[in-house]
Amino acid sequence: MSLSSTIGRLRGRSASPDDVAPSPYTVRAAFRDGDAATRLSAVVLGLGNLARGQVVKGLAFLAVEIGFVVFIVRTGVANIAMIPSLGWRTQTKHMNEQGYWLYDQGDNSVIVLLYGVATLFIIAAFVWFWTVAVRSAYKAQKLKERDGAAPTLVDDLRAFTDLKAHDLLLGLPVAGVLGFTILPTLFMMSMAFTSYDSDHVQLFDWVGLENFTSIFGLSGEVNAGLFGQVLAWTLVWAFFATFLNFFFGTFLAMAINRKTIRGKGFWRALFSLSMAVPQFVSLLVMRTMLQQEGIVNRVLSALGWIDQPLPFFTDPTWARVTVIVINLWVGIPFTIMQVTGILQNIPAEQYEAARIDGANWWQTFVRITMPYMLFVLTPYLITTFTANVNNFNVIYLLSGGDPTPVGASAGSTDLLVTWLYKLTVDRGDYNIGAVIGIFTFVVLAVVSLITYRSSGSYKNEGGFR
Repeated sequence: MSLSSTIGRLRGRSASPDDVAPSPYTVRAAFRDGDAATRLSAVVLGLGNLARGQVVKGLAFLAVEIGFVVFIVRTGVANIAMIPSLGWRTQTKHMNEQGYWLYDQGDNSVIVLLYGVATLFIIAAFVWFWTVAVRSAYKAQKLKERDGAAPTLVDDLRAFTDLKAHDLLLGLPVAGVLGFTILPTLFMMSMAFTSYDSDHVQLFDWVGLENFTSIFGLSGEVNAGLFGQVLAWTLVWAFFATFLNFFFGTFLAMAINRKTIRGKGFWRALFSLSMAVPQFVSLLVMRTMLQQEGIVNRVLSALGWIDQPLPFFTDPTWARVTVIVINLWVGIPFTIMQVTGILQNIPAEQYEAARIDGANWWQTFVRITMPYMLFVLTPYLITTFTANVNNFNVIYLLSGGDPTPVGASAGSTDLLVTWLYKLTVDRGDYNIGAVIGIFTFVVLAVVSLITYRSSGSYKNEGGFR
């Protein structure tokens, strides 16, 4: 029995459709139809709840409001006031009576910007919380008018295990995403509009779109030509790293899954061994083996197959092919595990019907196996492509972005993410790095959303048979 039915039975009524229908308790309705206590709840949060006997909930709303007001008065106003200037006080020093120099650090624009963005984020969160408090006061009013009493604390707690279970389960993850993903992203994106670089570390200013015009211009160390080369290689890398892994992994998974293959568990365990070893260990070992004086060149030279070391990481073309091939080694086992699970869940009666109809192995693959896998794996392929665009480990640990720099700060195998790392960590040009990060995010978000919404996985979710 649901909570709504239980509450309705205890109060002498049957469950109303309002208990499961979309909530009619909106902020607009609260101001239009609410009584004095409900409307005053927009100023003193929790007042409407307290007036209907919801003491704990009302005090909780009021406590959050008091805490927010104290924060704004003590530090919030100052943080927001500093945003336009990003600070101006430089470091100073003076000598005390004992003859020691004392230093005043002055303003730090990074801290000023961080506190400012965080304050705006907190204000936005409080605005949302304010709407929750007003709607809660209006809901308490209406339920008391209808049932004679507003829901008690026990009723609210029970609701979180029934009708509002999704709020309870999603609340903490959403808070984590907002605090540890959205807030840092907004902070880093704001740096794209500042002069924060190696020449302006302590204090920097707002420069508007200057960084965007610089990176998409034709002059300067970081320009449109360099950006275009890195972007082109990034997309080529992501394409091959995604679809070669998929096709080779699918081929091996289907080969192992054949009825005539013996020792299926052994072969799957064998290909899974690379998953058991930490990826950075495998990549560093591969890098060492493929150096000019590495074991691979030594063995080939000793066998007389080569006269000089193969340029695995010294020639641009060789380096790009090398990182793609090594990525197959670390990526194919994951695809095998994914595809194996799907192959084992394709309804056997579909294959039986195909054999009765006289379909050969290719027709069966094209008409049954591949459509089923693509329907299930489309979201996986989209996320894998996105992850490969941002695949920092493979490129940085294998080649470090080298060889033969194509610009002042980017190498032949640099992806946008490794180039961004060099611009920020190695060179200190955080503003240019932020511009590249924004562009990467926008492109990936648009491509991913359009691709997914155009796929059968989205249009016919749960409908494949």
